[in-house]
Amino acid sequence: MSLKKRVYSILIVSASKTFTASLTSLLPESLYDTVSVASGINCAKRSLAERSYDFIIINSPLPDDQGIRFAVDTCSRNNAVVLLLIKSDIHDEIYSKVSPHGVFTLPKPTSRTIMERALSWMISSRERLRRYENKTTSIEQKMEEIRLVNRAKWMLISHENMSEPDAHRYIEKTAMDRCVSRKEIADEIICRYDK
Repeated sequence: MSLKKRVYSILIVSASKTFTASLTSLLPESLYDTVSVASGINCAKRSLAERSYDFIIINSPLPDDQGIRFAVDTCSRNNAVVLLLIKSDIHDEIYSKVSPHGVFTLPKPTSRTIMERALSWMISSRERLRRYENKTTSIEQKMEEIRLVNRAKWMLISHENMSEPDAHRYIEKTAMDRCVSRKEIADEIICRYDK
């Protein structure tokens, strides 16, 4: 899918209405379908409990926390791309703590151009994560199919007195003859004997 056709959701965590307004002006509706705002970490945690986001931008400090632990935890537990904006005098120290966890950082104050560039990097990073998610899902589906086929083979072995190679051939041939997946045949076999 082309990047132009993709739309993203974003959670802005900021106590500054000026920052939120400036950032929101950089987010065209054609590219960002959901823009949520949280004024503190606790509010952001509630938002994350309700839905997932592609991007989370944290404007530190916040009234209830710096946002550093939240950024690391969110990056570790979700597939969101996290950007943490930190005051320039402590940026290097915070960067060394959060970058190993995959959190992007920018020193404040920052310019509109740098924010636009950061957003484009975040899009690239999110697409890379999406590819890994798709590969993981594909591998998980394949593993599930293998488990089902193996279970069906053992049922054929125990109920039909087939050898393991014969049970395997039976499932393969039946799937080919009926133009269906091995998983479908395995499901039928399991349903037949699992009573």
